[in-house]
Amino acid sequence: MKRVAILISGSGSNMAALARDMTGDHPARPVLVVSNEPGAGGLEKAADLGIETAILDHRQFRGDRAGFESRLNDVLQAHSLDIICLAGFMRILTSQFIDRWAGRILNIHPSLLPKYPGLNTHARAIEAGDREAGCTVHQVTADLDAGPILGQARVPIYPDDTRASLAARVLEQEHLLYPAVLRAFASGSESLVHLPAPGETPINAELGD
Repeated sequence: MKRVAILISGSGSNMAALARDMTGDHPARPVLVVSNEPGAGGLEKAADLGIETAILDHRQFRGDRAGFESRLNDVLQAHSLDIICLAGFMRILTSQFIDRWAGRILNIHPSLLPKYPGLNTHARAIEAGDREAGCTVHQVTADLDAGPILGQARVPIYPDDTRASLAARVLEQEHLLYPAVLRAFASGSESLVHLPAPGETPINAELGD
């Protein structure tokens, strides 16, 4: 059974979706939720789900990113973790930290990578006149939002969409995609997960196809 930590900064909706899926025959279990924001709403969600929580306020390490990451690494290592899931964790991790956990960190990003890495993804998709948007789960590497893609889900962009309406529709797919990808990743699957758009048939394609 794989041991999973989920790192959050906010409401923890993706964290909750991941945790609720890790039951029964799932090959992983959530053992820790860490927040860099002491007031993050996701901490209460995690406690309600019976998951141990930890707070590591990055403000206490102002100007000392190495110190913050060293402490974070200590907290994670103390729980003998196999997988780290970033779920709205609003801190950029350095290559030194990522190298310690290489191949074991997942992240969800609200765009169809490699399109629109970074912030303001929904506004950028709308302004570009794209017909679809979506989300991507990928492994974390030192390059921002550029690690190997493990799964994607797509949604249409409507003519009257705003950033908020598009974000809400993408978030619904995030709550489905991230658990599906984590389940596959924890089981050792090398398949790329694609969630079907409404009316489509699910697709699972081997990585590299």
